[in-house]
Amino acid sequence: MTTRLETPSPPAAAAAPVGSDFARLSRRIIAAGLLKRRPGYYAVRLSAVSAAFAGGWVVFFALGDSWWQLAVAVFLAFVFGQMALVTHDVAHMQVFRRRRPSGVGGRLFGNLGVGMSYGWWMDKHTRHHAHPNHEELDPDVAPDILVWSQDQARAATGLPRFIGRYQAQLFFPLLTLEGFNLRVASIRALRSPTMKHWGSEAALLVTHIGLYLAALFLVLSPGKALAFPLVHQAVFGVYLGCTFAPNHKGMPTLTGDARPDFLRRQVLTSRNVRGGVLTDFLLGGLNHQIEHHLFPSMPTPHLRRAQEIVRAYCAEIGVPYHETGLLRSYVEALRHLRRAGEPLRSPRA
Repeated sequence: MTTRLETPSPPAAAAAPVGSDFARLSRRIIAAGLLKRRPGYYAVRLSAVSAAFAGGWVVFFALGDSWWQLAVAVFLAFVFGQMALVTHDVAHMQVFRRRRPSGVGGRLFGNLGVGMSYGWWMDKHTRHHAHPNHEELDPDVAPDILVWSQDQARAATGLPRFIGRYQAQLFFPLLTLEGFNLRVASIRALRSPTMKHWGSEAALLVTHIGLYLAALFLVLSPGKALAFPLVHQAVFGVYLGCTFAPNHKGMPTLTGDARPDFLRRQVLTSRNVRGGVLTDFLLGGLNHQIEHHLFPSMPTPHLRRAQEIVRAYCAEIGVPYHETGLLRSYVEALRHLRRAGEPLRSPRA
């Protein structure tokens, strides 16, 4: 059965506290100075990612028509993943104070750099943060290809119904298509009448695609020009998927009118991943998913310090706080996918 979210009640207190549970936590976070901006950190991070991006393409042109370009494709897949993570931080107002420079930065890194529509992703991600793991309201658990609950499996038709039977086994292979899917979804989103900054979104996407294809076919022979994007986009999709999969997949879901308070809605549907500086770097700080969902504008380098406060506070008020290792997070996600698809493997299905 799919785990449904039940909101635990906090233990009784001797005196009535002032404000909501989240308000009291916020005061502790603010007192610790963890919402203060880190311009120096982001100046270094954005510069490093930009330098790696430029360096990768310099090596690409220097190598010329060589099969060693597949190694460059793997390196650029990692760089594209890091640029996507930077775009995520920019979107959450962690880098710039105002929306306009955030939007410009997001479109430069997202549309021009990665080839992903910033406006499309921003709309999708905003709805996810407002309703994490809500089967009707969170687009990240919509049954487009995979099914995330047994109810979704029973109602599935077409491709989700077929894939849902084997989705645990197909999850990582399907991630190899995620890089291509981001581009297709971005181009389709340009047709939406609600797309803001349509002109710059379209121009930057077209520029990205044009420059990318021009580089491939000017430098590489036809066979290598086909192999390069296959390797590049496949590795990029797997890397990006592996940074997001541990965050919510396999955690409790919400349906219908279930509306826990903000703190419980964010904590109970999120999973943290244990690790050190390397884990923070590879996952872009998203391994501190609980803290990020509670304080989306908190700079990434403050999340680890915030974790100590949030974890202790959750224990204090009796809210479960889930944290596991990276490999274990994937195991939990795959087990959930297998359970969700069980109705489609029954003889009736």
